[in-house]
Amino acid sequence: MNFEAVIGLEIHLQVKTKSKMFSSAPTSFGMEANTSVAPLDIAYPGAMPVVNKQAVIHAIRLANSLHMKIDDELHFDRKNYFYSDLSKGYQITQKRRPLGKDGYLEIDNKTIGIEKLQIEEDTCKQVHYDKYTLLDFNRAGIPLLEIVSLPEISNGLEAKQYVEKLRNIAVYLGVSDGKMEEGSLRCDVNISLRPIGSKKYGNKVEIKNINTLNNIQKAVDYEIKRQESLLLLGKSIKQETLRYDEASKKTIPMRIKMEAVDYKYFPDPNILPIKLSKEFIEDAISSSPESIDEKVIKYENLGLNDYQIKLLLYNKDNSEYYDLLIADGCNPVLAANWVIKEVQTILNKSDISIKEFSVSPSRLASLINLISHEKLSNQIAKEIFNKMLMSEETAIEIYQSISDEYIKDEDELNNIVREVIENNPKSVIDYKNGKDKVVKYLMGQVMTITKGKVDPSLVQELIIKTLKEK
Repeated sequence: MNFEAVIGLEIHLQVKTKSKMFSSAPTSFGMEANTSVAPLDIAYPGAMPVVNKQAVIHAIRLANSLHMKIDDELHFDRKNYFYSDLSKGYQITQKRRPLGKDGYLEIDNKTIGIEKLQIEEDTCKQVHYDKYTLLDFNRAGIPLLEIVSLPEISNGLEAKQYVEKLRNIAVYLGVSDGKMEEGSLRCDVNISLRPIGSKKYGNKVEIKNINTLNNIQKAVDYEIKRQESLLLLGKSIKQETLRYDEASKKTIPMRIKMEAVDYKYFPDPNILPIKLSKEFIEDAISSSPESIDEKVIKYENLGLNDYQIKLLLYNKDNSEYYDLLIADGCNPVLAANWVIKEVQTILNKSDISIKEFSVSPSRLASLINLISHEKLSNQIAKEIFNKMLMSEETAIEIYQSISDEYIKDEDELNNIVREVIENNPKSVIDYKNGKDKVVKYLMGQVMTITKGKVDPSLVQELIIKTLKEK
């Protein structure tokens, strides 16, 4: 018997705001435990919630980018349960009327429906030890967006692509930093198997808090195989909560789900419904930062290929750095190559982000423009670049200091070209047989001899002229 997987994802996305969802406490990551806390966050009696306007604006922007219907009234409910990470005994969320509903997200060759997007608050962080658990309330009350997909995902790759696409949309909109390693994006997977062609759902298991994109794919694919092997043996699937163990690359049981929990939802009496005007919603959308889809179109129009676009957009900070190079008049393709290759090599070696990179966009732009105008060899351009890493000198200043070392005498250069061609007699035959690649090979030989301190366009011109004369 053949089975198909039915997969739905629940994503919890921390919203990028200065203060928490319903209190004035700051949201900075990495603060000393229990220092970013307001009375409401730890359930002091009489503390009243105040809705964070910026969080609502972010939620509208993301809902719009996910093609969702946006509710023009904010309604908040209490989700009642007792657990150590929730001192109030309830979570403020949206059950009856989520801000966004009925959206979709397109991944490779497939459209995944999205049931809802709701605003809520995060719980505190638990730090577990062998004999006790510590609570850090810095996270309690941070704005969250819960995005629930329809069960239309079929395998691990689609699950990974869905989360990656959604994260990129949120990051480029400025809604969230999307850092899974810091917990600002958390993913739960609901998965069941059923015979192909059947409309009835199988018993569902939930995999909680998967912490990387690759682990999402691995966890889903492993769980599909696990359930399939049990079903083929005639065994039933337990309805339980699992976690993915990265070391063993297996899903591990956490707890059995005996029955659905009744959270006794009811409207939060401290937050009355808030009417969102048409102008407020439209302004939130129209003032959105440039989306990742808009950037793709812009980069395509600049002449970049798919590979260059993918690498630039992989990191928002790198993309913003590149945009500043373009604003300084750099050749778009040349600038993309420098960010992707030379700059990224330095970042990788130094283990830093581009925000910590010592060469500002304006300084690198001066080098790239110099390459375009002066037609520098790659070797000279890299020499200037390396000197810029170690000093505050501009590209032009460095270029002027080393330009005296250039071979500018055309007769001298012509003699070098002729010597290279004489040492490679087969190159003449290849050229006359239409093999133009031989010109690049000969140029490489000349560059090696001259240590790159020549005008590449002049070298190419002299090589072609000499080959034709032979």
